[in-house]
Amino acid sequence: MENFDPQAAAQMLESQLKPWHMAVANPTAAQEEVLHRLIADYAKTGYGRQHGAENIATLADYRAAFPVMAYPDYKPLIDRVLKGEEELLLWEPTIGWAITRGTTKGESKFIPMTPTDLKMRVSAGRAVMNYVAETKQFGVFAGVNLNLNFPSVVGTVQAGDREIEYGYSSGIYTKHVSKSTPVHSVPAQEDIDALGGGKTLKDWEHRFDLAYAQCKDQNVTLVGGVCPTAVEFGRYMKQKHHQYPKDVWQTQVMTLGSTPGINTRYAPALEALYGPAAIREIYGATEGMFGQQKDDKRAWVPNYDLFFFEVQIGERIKMLHEMRPGESGSLVVSTPILPRYRIGDLILAFEAPYFRCIGREQWWTPLKYWWDELMNFNLGRL
Repeated sequence: MENFDPQAAAQMLESQLKPWHMAVANPTAAQEEVLHRLIADYAKTGYGRQHGAENIATLADYRAAFPVMAYPDYKPLIDRVLKGEEELLLWEPTIGWAITRGTTKGESKFIPMTPTDLKMRVSAGRAVMNYVAETKQFGVFAGVNLNLNFPSVVGTVQAGDREIEYGYSSGIYTKHVSKSTPVHSVPAQEDIDALGGGKTLKDWEHRFDLAYAQCKDQNVTLVGGVCPTAVEFGRYMKQKHHQYPKDVWQTQVMTLGSTPGINTRYAPALEALYGPAAIREIYGATEGMFGQQKDDKRAWVPNYDLFFFEVQIGERIKMLHEMRPGESGSLVVSTPILPRYRIGDLILAFEAPYFRCIGREQWWTPLKYWWDELMNFNLGRL
């Protein structure tokens, strides 16, 4: 990056990270503030008015008024938003739609995005920003981010009388992080989008060829994207160009997401391919960016200043920050668009403020998690 100014970067990092750090230090106060802000916004929507959002004053009121809902419960409302009834769930106009790579009952999930929602998604950059702030390795920003994300635009959808773009959330995050932080991504997200939204092996080979061609002579200090994709790119690069990424670049940090076990199960492969780079895990989904790794402890820390977090443990509901170490439960998150959304992820609590997503909400998920921990000699260690 030309004309890089470490002092200006340090000031930017402090201003960007301070709200997160303050919220982590006092999650009770931060979550109360977030809840009141969300309720005020819900009261501007048809769904919020149906549930009496304007009369809610306490957490108990909120839980009594709004039921916990999974995507299939919200889908009829989202379908109506797609047909033009934006005010049903949104108090701002949509500016785009994010889709999942996986499926819910055989089909991709569609999640609307608004200006407020999109600003919150930029929190994806907190992982690398906190790494640089703590290590003073400002040279990370002097290089480029090897961008291995999915396309941010793959098509359009008709929303009422408007045609709105939709794409994958990881690409959307990257596009907007690049615009609002010192992180410079190569290839540019627009170049990835231009290759189309296909998911075949040949489609990914085209994206990998683009990434290698544009980055082979660059100073790649950062690798960001979907963790399994980063592994596949490293293997593809060795197969086609007879070089591992570590033979070409001296990567300092990798900010990766989209799968459990990044710091444990995937870590050996990442080090073999990319060298001894620091791993910083991002925990997010199509519905929002919920947390990121804060330090060398191999778990993520919630964005308590942005979202409202609950967890369902059996028949009980409690706040995420009230979980005891060793407890696990199903995450329920309130976003600017979706009140009390049960995302379908199982969350395991460690010492505050650290958590891991151990997988999807299935009976075998805890068994698989602990088996992987045993096989990787981790046994729940941070």
